[in-house]
Amino acid sequence: MGEKYKGGCACGAVRYKIDAEPLMGVHCQCRDCQRASGTGHGSFMAFPVAEAKFKGKIKTWDKKSDRGNVVSRTFCSKCGSPINAANEAAPTLIFIHVASLDDPARFEPKAVMFASSACAWDLVDPALPKYEGVPPGL
Repeated sequence: MGEKYKGGCACGAVRYKIDAEPLMGVHCQCRDCQRASGTGHGSFMAFPVAEAKFKGKIKTWDKKSDRGNVVSRTFCSKCGSPINAANEAAPTLIFIHVASLDDPARFEPKAVMFASSACAWDLVDPALPKYEGVPPGL
């Protein structure tokens, strides 16, 4: 069975493939995701970290979250495109930026995280369950 998901950065210097189905798709409205995305939220698909294979030069930026755990965000060292995030509180997961997928239409959001930080103008699907923090099971 070949890779199920492929993607990379805007300039093509970073590429990845993931040989697994996503465990969850979420929109995150925390302030860090707003700043990292340049808009009202970040959209991510969570995968088992062991299934993600990367090529190219990636830079990492670490920051302590409001909960005290370190969140690592990666981006292309050439064009700066965000690629993924990892959270030390969930070491077996990798959170892929949906915009980095070759086919972002495959994204199926199931929840909104950190909805309490939402900007009034950031309108996500009102039918999605909204959580003040991290959804159960993630």
